[in-house]
Amino acid sequence: MATTWILIANASFARLYKNHGVKKGLQLIKEFSHPESREKSSDLVSDRPGHNKGHGNGHGSFVPAMEPKQNEAGRFAQKLAKELEQGRANNIYDRVILVASAPFIGLLNNRFSTHVRNLITDTIEKDYTKFAPQELSGRLSHCIYL
Repeated sequence: MATTWILIANASFARLYKNHGVKKGLQLIKEFSHPESREKSSDLVSDRPGHNKGHGNGHGSFVPAMEPKQNEAGRFAQKLAKELEQGRANNIYDRVILVASAPFIGLLNNRFSTHVRNLITDTIEKDYTKFAPQELSGRLSHCIYL
């Protein structure tokens, strides 16, 4: 029977479940927490933005290319992508169902390898991290056989 991994995630918390087929239910594999994604941006940086010389009146401020909160969410997405890649490399699962909050799902998709991306059969753009496994079973019944 095919093994399915189900990743339920938002920018600061994730759960990875597995399912081995009909009437097998969801089994929790691992929980991930990344509290840095919930911090205020000001708490994530050590100093104010730097100043740089510009044309004109001399006032200017360097703005980082990515906000600190986005950077932390990206780190968390990378950690989750690495977990799925290790599972794929070890042939632990056959397919993936990805359920993630709207902004975070894009970060995840950008970090998956082509191999992992090819194993994702269903993508749901919702934050289901607060749901118990029994509730998840009902919400995912259209794409997984429980």
